[in-house]
Amino acid sequence: MDFYHPHNLVEPEKAIQERRFGIRVTLPPGDTLRNVLGDDWERLHWYPSEAERDAAFAAMAERHGYYRNTDTPTQVLEKLVR
Repeated sequence: MDFYHPHNLVEPEKAIQERRFGIRVTLPPGDTLRNVLGDDWERLHWYPSEAERDAAFAAMAERHGYYRNTDTPTQVLEKLVR
């Protein structure tokens, strides 16, 4: 497989690795963003190792510095194994 753009987030040497460990991102019931994205919206992220998945999970779960003090992120994160 060729990779054409240097800004591509896929690392060619890791692209063929099996990715068994994942994170499912969803919105909680009643979240107003569901009005825009739909009730069945979800995003899946897959990783080749449990350690990489857990590091990404920790980074996704932390409150980032660009949120206003009054902002409360409502994403639901779930660890997956396939």
